[in-house]
Amino acid sequence: MARTTEEDLGQLERDIRQLKIEYEQYFGGGKSRPPADIEWRIETTIKRYGDRGAEMNYAQRFRYSNLTQMYTKYREMFRKRMKQKEEGTVQRHFGAAAREIEAERARKQAEAEKKASANKPFAVSWADPDNEKNKVEQLFTAFREAKAKSGEDTESLTMEAFQRFVRQKTNELKKQKDVHEVEYVVTVEGNQARLKARVKS
Repeated sequence: MARTTEEDLGQLERDIRQLKIEYEQYFGGGKSRPPADIEWRIETTIKRYGDRGAEMNYAQRFRYSNLTQMYTKYREMFRKRMKQKEEGTVQRHFGAAAREIEAERARKQAEAEKKASANKPFAVSWADPDNEKNKVEQLFTAFREAKAKSGEDTESLTMEAFQRFVRQKTNELKKQKDVHEVEYVVTVEGNQARLKARVKS
């Protein structure tokens, strides 16, 4: 018994959805060949009803048009992915679980790098802090951040007082050791920020 237009359109919709599923399986490696038989069936139905548009009512023509657009969109997408596959540039699409694992791994790596960066000593050297104020500012910022991370009070730490301190310390070390350059290192030891000055050989 011949099928009705409604039944044909219903089958067309199922075929288009099945085509998408089988193409995904093909691109994912689950099938060895693309679903050409379903594609041929869809093309045949679309062509048949394209020639019989006048026999359909408004609702059927509207549904047919939507299904045709859906198929055209999928076909273009499949054509591009097929080309990528043939050229060896196809991108692997991981499942949701794999994406979660990758995201978690990236998050842990970022945290580890951030922690390592936070514990990494900050060092800067100069001959005269008054002539290299940008370095003094960098050292001040690093020391202030280290104190804040250690939970220490930073309100009493001012740029002016810090500048006086490093100027005095630099001059003292240069006189004692007869050197031209002094290095300052900011570290965190035992949850406490430390600022160490040493002559640079």
